Amino acid sequence: MIETGSRLNGVIRALEQGHRAFGAFSPPDIDSALAFSVSKYDGVIFEMEHNPWDTRALRDCLQYMLNRRQIAEGGSVAPLVTPFVRIPPNGGEKSQWLAKQALDVGVYGIVWPHISTVDQAYNAVAACRYPRMKEAPLYEPSGVRGDAPVAAARYWGLTQQEYYRKADVWPLNPQGEILVILMIEDTQGIANLNDILKKVPGVGMILIGEGDLSQELGCPREYDNPGVLEALQRVVMTCKEHKIPVGHPHVDSNNVERILSEGYSFLLAAPTRSYAALDKGRVLTGRK
Repeated sequence: MIETGSRLNGVIRALEQGHRAFGAFSPPDIDSALAFSVSKYDGVIFEMEHNPWDTRALRDCLQYMLNRRQIAEGGSVAPLVTPFVRIPPNGGEKSQWLAKQALDVGVYGIVWPHISTVDQAYNAVAACRYPRMKEAPLYEPSGVRGDAPVAAARYWGLTQQEYYRKADVWPLNPQGEILVILMIEDTQGIANLNDILKKVPGVGMILIGEGDLSQELGCPREYDNPGVLEALQRVVMTCKEHKIPVGHPHVDSNNVERILSEGYSFLLAAPTRSYAALDKGRVLTGRK
């Protein structure tokens, strides 16, 4: 009997247990998916903002991450490494269709780049939720996701009704398994972050975008620039006030201690540097 009642999303599980979560960005190709499927990460983000949007490639990556031996030996359909995707940035259409297609193939969360306003944040959360009546609990943000759960339910190892119960956003719904990650990448987003977190329930995590932010501040990719560090600390402090985890996308063995001390909860690194940062971070945080 395969257990379906436990937490499926490994990043959410780590955060709920008071741990720091570790992950990496990955190109959407099968070899990378196979490598990450047996790694020590909590999650992997398939990068499709700066790579072409290809739903079939994403679907193939998810399928190659499945490990039947791991499922049988673990007695759980929870993936060893939880797959997410970073979609192309918001435009006037707000990218709802991209989130819908990604969720329908089975990802456990969406990374939304370039979120700068309350309206954009509301759309991001709404796009990851199914509609419900206004009288229903946890109505806001009002869901707009279209109903096509067959592939996602199969990938999660659930019946459709089990999937519906879990396919909601965490932590707004404590039983939800979908993580909405908003990237704050400009000064407008930083200025609006307090209002975003106050007015938009269902945001699961904030991920800093120090590359684009440093461009705007006139010091591109100078990640140790005092102006960049000061702006990022504003993000961290605002997230702490609202008890929202905050992630860092550029972690390596040289900066992991500083990033942990600054209060980041989700640490990401480029695959070529990941294991050194991962191993050091796990030691520093007491995780095996």
